[in-house]
Amino acid sequence: GLTFWFFPVVFAATACTIVSGAMAERTKFVGYLIYSFMISLFVYPMFGKWAWGSLLLGDGGAGWLEGMGFTDFAGSTVVHSVGGWAALAGAFILGPRIGKYSDGAPRAIPGHSMPLAALGTFILWVGWYGFNAGSTTAGTDRSIGLICVNTTLAAAAGAIFAMISAWIRFKKPDMGMTFNGALAGLVGVTAGCANLTPTTSLITGAVAGVLVFASVICIDRILRIDDPVGAVSVHGVCGAWGTLAVGVFDPEVSIVTQAIGVAAAIVWVLPTAGLIFGLLKVCGLLRASEDEEMLGLDVAEHGNEAWPNRSWGDGFGTNSGVFDKPAV
Repeated sequence: GLTFWFFPVVFAATACTIVSGAMAERTKFVGYLIYSFMISLFVYPMFGKWAWGSLLLGDGGAGWLEGMGFTDFAGSTVVHSVGGWAALAGAFILGPRIGKYSDGAPRAIPGHSMPLAALGTFILWVGWYGFNAGSTTAGTDRSIGLICVNTTLAAAAGAIFAMISAWIRFKKPDMGMTFNGALAGLVGVTAGCANLTPTTSLITGAVAGVLVFASVICIDRILRIDDPVGAVSVHGVCGAWGTLAVGVFDPEVSIVTQAIGVAAAIVWVLPTAGLIFGLLKVCGLLRASEDEEMLGLDVAEHGNEAWPNRSWGDGFGTNSGVFDKPAV
């Protein structure tokens, strides 16, 4: 029981951290804590029961999607799309960062360190072998080799095809889009990593790489929703694609059933997450003030800076009195 508990609790945490990326740089920490609690308590477990109920409760506890034959081996929809659609609701209700659309067109706000972004991508890629292969829930299962190969090929194809897409559009092989392409491939193959062949896994990842590029552009420039890390595209959109891909490539799985599962996630998550974020906004617990956002939430919310290389205002950076302020 404890071993089984560990997997779902980390999956639930994953769904919450997906949301945090789309709402980065302007969300109050208390709001983050509250919505993470509510998603973990209510939003994620409900859909998880619909799709994975028998994992804990046996055949008698199968949810309605599972009973229809819905297949999502490691959570392209159950984990990633649930987090992605919650992120979409949160980013929409929260609004864009200051200056993102100030002159009409979307303005890029670069991250601090591309090497750290690369490191984070590879940490996720390695961790995904636990995410996917570990979902056998049996360390001796012979399908682990197939799952790891499928996971590798999809991630590589996603990275390559996202890079090519950006290269064609922007005349440069953009690093950030390449990183997101790898993650898109990983998300896409998660549903079918135990069902697909290496060839169809590669195709699934390649499509995810192109899809994540198109989705990021659409959300940023057409929908004008500020998602700093492309979380909605990587997890929501490519999670939906990966779930559908199982029905496309596995003759034993119905594409109609897969589509019902994808739609059910959207219909369930958007309103419930929207209600949570809407209530937080009404209560003044969601968005940081303009001054706090301009100062930086690491300072305004936590009294610390990750890179303390500038002067701090009075009242910030005191580490609750434990340490002296850095020299100015």
